Amino acid sequence: MPTDLQALRDLEQVGLDAATADEAFDRFARLVRRHLRVPAAVVHFAIPESQVLAGASGVPEPMQSDRLLQHPGTLTNVITARGEPVVTSDARHDPTLRDNYLVREMGLVALAGYPVFDLRGRAVGALCAVVDEPREWSQDDLDSLADLAAACTAELRLRAERERARRIQETAVRANRRSRFLLSLSEAFANANTMDQVEEVIVEVGTAGIGARYCAFALADADGRGITYRSLVHAEPQFPQRLRQTKLDEQRPLAEAARTGRPLFFRTGDEMFSAFPGTEELCDPEVGARAYLPVVTAGEVVAVIMLAWERDRGPDQDSYALQTGLAHYTGHALERARLLEERRESAKTLQRAMLSRLPEVPHLDMAATYSPATRSDQIGGDWYDAVAVDDDATMFMIGDVTGHDMRAAAKMGQLRSLLRAFAWSHDESPSALLSLLDKANSGLGLLASGTAVVARLERVAGAYQLTWSTAGHPPPLVLREDGTVERLSVLPDMMLGVRPTSKRTDHVTSLRPGDTLLLYTDGLAEQRGTTPDQWLSRLQKTLGALGDTATAALPVTLVRRLASDDQRDDVAVLAVRVRAAAPSGPPSPGRPATAERKLAPSLCDVGPARIWVDDVLESCGVPMPLRRTVMLLTSEVLTNAVDHGQAPFTATVEVDLDRLRVGVRDSSTVQPELRDPTVTEFGGRGVQFLERLASRWGVDRHGGPARPTHRNGPAREGRRTGKTVWFELDLG
Repeated sequence: MPTDLQALRDLEQVGLDAATADEAFDRFARLVRRHLRVPAAVVHFAIPESQVLAGASGVPEPMQSDRLLQHPGTLTNVITARGEPVVTSDARHDPTLRDNYLVREMGLVALAGYPVFDLRGRAVGALCAVVDEPREWSQDDLDSLADLAAACTAELRLRAERERARRIQETAVRANRRSRFLLSLSEAFANANTMDQVEEVIVEVGTAGIGARYCAFALADADGRGITYRSLVHAEPQFPQRLRQTKLDEQRPLAEAARTGRPLFFRTGDEMFSAFPGTEELCDPEVGARAYLPVVTAGEVVAVIMLAWERDRGPDQDSYALQTGLAHYTGHALERARLLEERRESAKTLQRAMLSRLPEVPHLDMAATYSPATRSDQIGGDWYDAVAVDDDATMFMIGDVTGHDMRAAAKMGQLRSLLRAFAWSHDESPSALLSLLDKANSGLGLLASGTAVVARLERVAGAYQLTWSTAGHPPPLVLREDGTVERLSVLPDMMLGVRPTSKRTDHVTSLRPGDTLLLYTDGLAEQRGTTPDQWLSRLQKTLGALGDTATAALPVTLVRRLASDDQRDDVAVLAVRVRAAAPSGPPSPGRPATAERKLAPSLCDVGPARIWVDDVLESCGVPMPLRRTVMLLTSEVLTNAVDHGQAPFTATVEVDLDRLRVGVRDSSTVQPELRDPTVTEFGGRGVQFLERLASRWGVDRHGGPARPTHRNGPAREGRRTGKTVWFELDLG
């Protein structure tokens, strides 16, 4: 699939980004079937994560109707990626193609495919003839297919030219209405409150409004010595990534505009190359006119806008005014965006200062995050807290005070402090604590309104009992160890600040080792136009997909996946996972702690198994710095076993007072090798990690003659055919 974002945007503009049938390309597919006498033919175009079948004939259902192929690495994708024909009489015998999805799962055997190119010569799709049995392609077959692929390219380019002509016409109309354009320019920047939004407006105005083909935006560096493009996505083709940053003393037009504060206009590419000889080898010679517009605020150049056209042109009076207006409005927008960003960072710092640090509780893994609304520079009323009552009980709290201003934040801080004090000083149930809080809220005159959940997690006979009470808050979720997600839905009690004497209720469930409790505020997944059940289901589905995510990363990952860039509400998330302890208990003199876990023959089980190893080590008192090293080595041996070994797989952990040992057994006799991979090789470094970081490591054979295949340690005999790859670290 092409990685050129401009190519994907061009496909979208001509309507080839949607999974719908296209009559013109369907006709090409039918011609291929008729002339080459093949059972199926397709014309596909690559889009992110999938391919659309604009033309298809003879393709099995539901693909023929859906017109979508969602399997990365398919043969058709290979054609687009290479930009050259791919012809095979039997893909099953081709080592580079036989593991492909179409070959492995859909029975494709013979294939002849030719790429389809867009206006700028980028391969964005392919015309393919496919057969479900071996076939030797004749030269006439390939010539016919090449001609039809060229016709597809011509059709695509014709559409692109039509679309470009339409856009140019629209630009000419807008250029003739300069005053209206300047008004619209003001409106466009009115809602640009971040640097990303400012850049989006600049690109849109520069291309659609002024008519430039390419547009780039550079910001002055903080040290005042250089200037850097924020993005090269919309820059002219083939612009070198290494030139993204420019020193102000360099002889380049970007540096000249930033250094002098004067706009630069070049009617042709040759005119710019004549003024700056060193740029001829760095810029696309096919690009025509260019303009460099400095953005000046408070007498200093803070940014430069670069515009480029595919043809030669001179800046007439209207276009000069539009470009000058763009730079002027950009300056005001940048000042506002920077001011709001500074205020927002200050508000975020203040908000986080008001949130307490989570306590360290044995056998519990906790993490939390707070994310302010992107549209506001003020702090809100979302909060979380945790209080370790004693060795066996911990209180967890989360809430959302009504409002998004300093007053709401102040009330949030007072309510949170009251509830924290009640949780520490009163050995009461969650419902009783919420009742105390609501009465204090009324009696002390805070008069705050909002929602909250209070949960008590208590260890009882080796298990954990969860007791919770909700004051109008979204229900807690529990990610079970098996990957299922349970919604703790109950009838919520009255929210805080309405009726302090209202009755509140406790609810009880159990958490087992590996289970994760999730408390959150509604800003995490709530969406306009959806019911609570719909966005809660979306949250449950996302949480279930993160079963192998470490607890420390879970809250932040949820916020990134569910809260959009245009986040309208604050978000607080608190995750608590019950760790799995060693079944034998912690180590003691003469008795090591041991644990064993079966692994599924899938890389999806590597993450949960790694977390399980960390849990066992934590229950044995292994310090965090050493556990980090163990996690790295454990990931390597687990992944290597599942990737290169044979099922069944078993992970074992053994900890005594002097050292810890982790081993992974499988049924393969293939031994890991110590390699020295090159920089460009993807793998081969796992054994290097063992060699450098482990105190000892080795491989024990099982079911055969005893052979020492270890390093710095004795070999151990097993009872099963295969091997155990193990490593040890000293605890001293």
